[in-house]
Amino acid sequence: MEHVIGIDLGTSAVKALLIDWTGKIKGESTEAYPLYQPHSGYSEQNPEDWVEKTITALRKVLQVSNVDPSSIVGISFSGQMHGLVLLSENNEVVRPAILWNDTRTTEQCRWIEERIGNEKLLSITKNRALEGFTLPKLLWVKKHEPHLYKQARTFLLPKDYVRMRLTGHVAMEYSDAAGTLLLDIRKKEWSQEICQLLDIDIRLCPPLVEATDYVGTLSPEIAEKTGLPTSVKVFAGGADNACGAIGAGILEEGQTMCSIGTSGVVLAFEQTGEKEFEGKVHYFNHAKPDSYYIMGVTLAAGYSFDWFKRTLLNDMSFSEIVKRAYGQSSIGANGLLFTPYLVGERTPYADADIRSSFIGVDATHTIWDFARAVLEGITFSLNESVEIIRASGKRIDTVVSIGGGAKSAEWLQIQADIFATPIEKLKNEQGPSMGAAMIAAYGCKWFPSLEHCARVFKEVEQIVEPNNEAVERYKEIFLVYKEIYTQTKEISKKLKAFRK
Repeated sequence: MEHVIGIDLGTSAVKALLIDWTGKIKGESTEAYPLYQPHSGYSEQNPEDWVEKTITALRKVLQVSNVDPSSIVGISFSGQMHGLVLLSENNEVVRPAILWNDTRTTEQCRWIEERIGNEKLLSITKNRALEGFTLPKLLWVKKHEPHLYKQARTFLLPKDYVRMRLTGHVAMEYSDAAGTLLLDIRKKEWSQEICQLLDIDIRLCPPLVEATDYVGTLSPEIAEKTGLPTSVKVFAGGADNACGAIGAGILEEGQTMCSIGTSGVVLAFEQTGEKEFEGKVHYFNHAKPDSYYIMGVTLAAGYSFDWFKRTLLNDMSFSEIVKRAYGQSSIGANGLLFTPYLVGERTPYADADIRSSFIGVDATHTIWDFARAVLEGITFSLNESVEIIRASGKRIDTVVSIGGGAKSAEWLQIQADIFATPIEKLKNEQGPSMGAAMIAAYGCKWFPSLEHCARVFKEVEQIVEPNNEAVERYKEIFLVYKEIYTQTKEISKKLKAFRK
């Protein structure tokens, strides 16, 4: 039996997932690597760490699966978005990679807006200039490390760099290129206009390929180190959220995904690329060729819950906190609201200074009211993205919930009630690594389309229906929740001077 491997290059670790043609997982391996923060707001990694740990993960997944290495016919990738990997003429790394969660580039974002103008930027890239994107990082290096910038001959994103090291093939695929702020996402080409306005040599931008494109085979050196044959076909792969969407089967109109990890994501499939959101949500090319996705982001989703647990209920399990919050509090947490702005917010406000609030605290509230308010606040924040997507005229038939928010029946019910939509829980959720494996399976011609692959690989364990009474109650509370940002943003800015 043939097998394929999906590799997900995350922010903290790389995961290799080995599956057969039925979608059954035969083995998985995860290898962690360090994050470096040399200054406040900086976030960097050594690309060599990614390569070494990917090789280790590939070698170990073969060992734990006990499959014949010759049965591995395809590999593809998923990876953290937006990171800048600068390469010299010999494709050697010029400096440590600057990651998606690095916030040093506010000055560059404002300069991009001044030079290009928000309207033109949105017309070309469909996205606003935010610190997380690749272009501001490139401009930061140009200004602050000109000697290194002069050495650069091209740049790649993290998973594209690892793929290059495994195959020797230099390219970037569209779902990751869309997150650079340099791609004309409808024309699917690098924007000559943006490069000219910002004095960037367009030759720095690498060749573009589709996520499903075949890009080569493993080099003999990598084959020897991993134990894989050199005949393994390598496919470009996609950005983490695009691959997460493929793994969840978000490949047709009406399909939406909610992913609650450290951050939270609401992602909806979009076929045309013609919607206008004025930058309130992200708009990217999908890893499915010639399609797009719309994405809203809550920066501190699961992180808010983790902070609450760590600070106040550190000895209690996640599941126990959720159960007691759901059972011992009520809808609206007895008049208590929480905003998950611990590290600022992305959608729909793009405000780095806003911070969290508990609103409505009184002497009758218990710890379980606070816990429920945190769960509801995270979900309300994600519902702001759901509301924007619906307001564009897009339908949302169901929401596939993955990540931490799918681990609890109670939180799934809260999502169904706040989103006013049935929620699907997957039987075997593997996130972006499964999406990468599906790209490899499709590339190896196991299936005629990614949709066919999803129908075989995706298994729904449970559908949680919304409760009509709870839906109406949450609609009222959500209107109050949306007032909090405007009422607290100036206060947060004034408090910034007193933060550590």
